[in-house]
Amino acid sequence: MHLTSGAVGLRPLRLRDRKAWDRLRRENIEWLRRWEATAPEPNAYRPTFAQYVREQNQASRRGLAYSFVVEHEGEMVGQLTISGITRGSLQSASIGYWISEHAAGRGIVPSAVAMASDFCWFEIGLHRVEINIRPENAASLRVVEKLGFRDEGFRERFLHIQGAWCDHRSFALTLEDVPEGLVSRLTDSRRRNGPTRRRG
Repeated sequence: MHLTSGAVGLRPLRLRDRKAWDRLRRENIEWLRRWEATAPEPNAYRPTFAQYVREQNQASRRGLAYSFVVEHEGEMVGQLTISGITRGSLQSASIGYWISEHAAGRGIVPSAVAMASDFCWFEIGLHRVEINIRPENAASLRVVEKLGFRDEGFRERFLHIQGAWCDHRSFALTLEDVPEGLVSRLTDSRRRNGPTRRRG
């Protein structure tokens, strides 16, 4: 399973990614620390990389979650996860992601989220895709704005991050909002507005 849109690709996380993944995480520890969810319990289970990959692969086979490497021109630059997949009458999932500082602001994350959303709708038959973002995270807020996600409101103390329960804003799209797919919408928008340029 390998999804591509221009120079951006999504593929499953593999055991052989460990060195590149560890290096990317190490180089971006301060860049990512502010936004990443943590477990509130001091003795919470923390899998090794190999355990994490195996667990993600098992979840993927069962249709419970999907973990992708984000690549740009073949280089690993981040990770995207589709989690919280709920079937039945809801047919929904949440998308979360991180990207290295050197690759931020190049339009990579919007492309990755668009591909993942289309995967949710057209490949695994979901109806709704949700992204939860801290109000202070201006870069991620630009992503959902660019993709046309609907602001569904404020969630107080929604996720535990670095020792505190943090507020988030919830954004979502349903298949009816984007019947042509999000990759198509983003591509059309870029044709009209020109290429993405890095901010800052």
